[in-house]
This record gives sequence, structure tokens and C-alpha cells, in this order.
Amino acid sequence: MNITLNQTDSTNAQLKVVLEEADYAPKVDQQVKEYSKKAQIKGFRPGKVPAGLVKKMYGKSILVEQINKLLQEEITKYIKENDVKLLGDPLPEPTQDNIDWDNQKEFEFNYAVGLLPDINLPLDKSVEGYTVDVTQETLDEAYENIKRQFGKTTNPETSEEGDFIKGQLKAVEGEFEAETLIPTNRVVEGKEQFTGVKAGDVIRFDLRKTFGDDNSALAHVTGMSKDEVADLNGEFEFTVESISRTEPAELDQELFDKLFGKDEVTTEEEFNNKVKETIAENFQREADNLLSRRIIDTLVDNLEVELPKDFFKRWLLVTNQDRLTEQQVDENFDQYLRELKWSMIKNKVVAEHDLKVTNQEVVDSATAKMLAQFNMPEVPAELADSIGKYVNESLQQDNGRNYIQEYEQLLAEKVLAKLKEQITVVEQNITAEDFKNLQF
Repeated sequence: MNITLNQTDSTNAQLKVVLEEADYAPKVDQQVKEYSKKAQIKGFRPGKVPAGLVKKMYGKSILVEQINKLLQEEITKYIKENDVKLLGDPLPEPTQDNIDWDNQKEFEFNYAVGLLPDINLPLDKSVEGYTVDVTQETLDEAYENIKRQFGKTTNPETSEEGDFIKGQLKAVEGEFEAETLIPTNRVVEGKEQFTGVKAGDVIRFDLRKTFGDDNSALAHVTGMSKDEVADLNGEFEFTVESISRTEPAELDQELFDKLFGKDEVTTEEEFNNKVKETIAENFQREADNLLSRRIIDTLVDNLEVELPKDFFKRWLLVTNQDRLTEQQVDENFDQYLRELKWSMIKNKVVAEHDLKVTNQEVVDSATAKMLAQFNMPEVPAELADSIGKYVNESLQQDNGRNYIQEYEQLLAEKVLAKLKEQITVVEQNITAEDFKNLQF
């Protein structure tokens, strides 16, 4: 067997594999013997089928199978031993379709290869990070949301601002008609039309003016998508059917227990501190996520690297044969390149700092996420075995796909943690209100 890698330019190469009969014949003969033991052919007892007959009947398929298996093993071994950094996998050249499997003894296989060069990370750049200050305005808004979320719903006869009005919405000219629920706090113009109304009243209004020409609000009111409401306009009539109002919840022990668990919070002071702490943690988590995205964008944008773009396009089409068209690859190619660069950056950091993720870390992370879904602070002793079994089954689903996703996420977190130590982060304080208005 002879394997050679001939580099055609800085990012492309041809991999040639030459197989002689001595390389594959022993494996083919061994497989023929295995078939002889298992084959069931009329006229022969099980396990007594002559090897020659098996070879005559199945020899070609056995030869193809064993050569393909040998190629995969030896190419993988060659790449690993020679530390060849590849983009994806070698792609077989079309000339291999002309092989005479019946008569050839020596076989030559050629593959196109995309090479990935070593990279230098642009760690001399800086990114902006934020420490979010929770103001009283943010807290007041949170309290209002909590009171409304856990409040008691009533059905008054006459509407007030802040109520939800259910009814039939119909275009004055056109065929649109739907039952809907109008939140009066989404009304921008003509709020007075929606207050003081009762069941049976009819409100007539200009749809776009009423909701501030906001397609998101219109989609919410009509139940249509943003694209569908883009052309919706004109005069509409709304026939009131019923009114619902949420009476704010009291800041009492019942509410404290609903939010934080039984007797975890027992006074209004403790409640205020806990709410502020929770809001601060949530905002800081968002700030950390924003910092991570900015680090990724900064490194990807400033990474100077030459890539085998033509090979990459071909590889994307071959490996996504039933999912991507050439047009889709072309349209999204810039994004694919960004993902490739980020993958190269991650691999560089992992290799330089010997980053690893253990099996226990994967299990612990999956368990923590499951507990969070059920609002459980820790695993109850009596449920430990069943929860552990559930987590393991979940990780093994889809041939371990969930496990791989969890592993990759944890590894990416370790990479970003290391990058945050290496790149200059310019921290600045920002109020929660200003942070929410950032474009990200």
C-alpha cells in the first residue's frame, strides 16, 4: 500500500492511495470464510457451503466492502500519524467510477483534500463588556409584572385601560374576520375608544393608526404572521364579547412561596432583596452572553486565514446532498465561513490549553438543566436513581446526539472562559434600562 499527499497550492491537495492485492486479499479471504459459515444455500448444509461458491456468488460485493473499509481505516491512520489538518473529509474523485472490479488486482484511489493552515488568534483586539446596574425603575417594573402575572383574573362589565377585550374583528371593506383578544395597553391612538365599553358594543377604528403601524402588535392582535399583516390596513370594526382584567396579586406569603418555594422568603424585605438579586443575575447572564458573542465576532472578523473555499463549497454539497442546494450554499456561504473560522479558533484554544470535558461534567450539566425545568434546587434522595436513569436515557437518544450537543456546549463555554482571560475586555457600567435598549 502506498499513500501520498501532493499539495497543489496553499489550501488544496490530492491524496492518492494505491492498493496491491496483498493489501486486501487476506481480508477478503477471511470475509469469504465468514460468509461460508453463515450462508444458507439450497443443497448445502449450514456452515458447509464451499468458499469457492461463496466467492463466485458474493466475491465482488465482499471485495468492494473490504476495500472501502480498508481505505477508510488507512486514510484515517495516515491523517492522524502525519497530523494533516483537514477541512471536513477527503472527497473521492470521479475517476474511481471506472474501476474494473472483476479483473483489476491493483487499485488506485484519488481524493481531493482541503487543508486548514495553522492560525494566530487576534488577541490584541478589545471588546466591550457590561456590568448591569438594577435601578429602582427596573425593580418597580418587575414588581408590576409579578403582581400582574400572579394576579386574579376577573370579568368586569365595563372596560378600563389595561384590560383585555375579547371579540370579533372584521374589516369594513374586505373579507378579513377573526375572533381576537385586544390588549388595551397595545393601543397607541384612540385609547378612549377601548375604555368604558361593554359586551355588544362595536368599536370602529383605523387598524394601523390604532396600533402605531406596528406589525408585531398587529400580528399579536390578528393572529397572523408579521409578513401576512404587512398588507393589512384600513377601517375595522370590533364587536365586544367579553372583558378580562387582572387584579394585582398581594405581596404576601402565598406569593412568596409561589415564586421562591415554601418559606424560602418570609418578609417583604427578603422578597425585595431576592427579586433584586434574581433580576441582577438574569441581566448579568445576558451581559455575559453578549460579551461571548462579541468576542466570537471580534476574533472571527479579524482572523487572517486563507481557506480552501471551492473545496469547502463542494464538501458542503456532498455531505448535505439531500438538504442543501448549490444556490443555498452560495447564499449562505459567508455564514458557513464564519462558522468554520470559529471552529478553527475553538480547536486552537482547546489544543493550546489542553481543554477537556469529562463524562461527569456532561451528566451534571444535563441533570442541572432538567432540575431547572422542574424548578427543583437539587436532586431529592428518593428520586436520585430515577432522575439519573432519565438523564442517561436522554443523553443517549438519537445515537448520542444529545450527549454530543451537551459536550460541545460545555467545551465552547470553557473556550470562551479562556478567551475572556486572554482578550482585553473594556468593562463599563450600564443601567438595566439602557442595556435592554442595546441592539444585539
